[in-house]
Amino acid sequence: MEFYQAFLTITLVHLLGAASPGPDFVMVSQQSLVHGRRAGLLVSLGIALGLSVHILYSSVGLATVISESTMMLSVMKYLAAAYLIFLGWKGIRSKASVGDDAQNAAVKPRSAAKLISMGFVCNALNPKAPLYFLSVFTLVLSPDMPVIELFLLGVWMMLVQLFWFSSVALVLSKPSVQAKFKRVGHWVDRVLGSVMLAFGVKLLFTSASK
Repeated sequence: MEFYQAFLTITLVHLLGAASPGPDFVMVSQQSLVHGRRAGLLVSLGIALGLSVHILYSSVGLATVISESTMMLSVMKYLAAAYLIFLGWKGIRSKASVGDDAQNAAVKPRSAAKLISMGFVCNALNPKAPLYFLSVFTLVLSPDMPVIELFLLGVWMMLVQLFWFSSVALVLSKPSVQAKFKRVGHWVDRVLGSVMLAFGVKLLFTSASK
């Protein structure tokens, strides 16, 4: 496949993949609504950086090995499920703040490293990713594709991911949207935490090969 054809295919397929509901989307929504634009954008950056893990092993042919290894997929599945359940439980336990001062004291800004790492881990531990990247890379790659073209396609996938989730974060952190959720922030945390928990529990009872 020619580079420009691979570029267009990657753009369309990956944008659709990024836009599909999943743990990444829930995490960005939660952080943007409850903790604001900065948190949403940093988590989005972490999610985009998490793609580098999948791109690296896919580019060297390990995606096939991982996708066919029940043990490796199971380990990834349980690690991801545990992480999602942990995040979901924290959201469910969110408590309402009494007054603006109490709210400001209760919700301390997280460090940039913490927020980026949250997004990175959420994406990097996705056990569905090897199968997804195997199919995508099989679709667009050819044995004679130059390394530089492979590198550019990988970087572009990360940029597409970052663009989508940053857009979500910017929309959900708009002052007009934030104002509507200001008094019910703990409920947003609880609802989205419940969704995250549900993703984790569902993952526990889902075959890693599906």
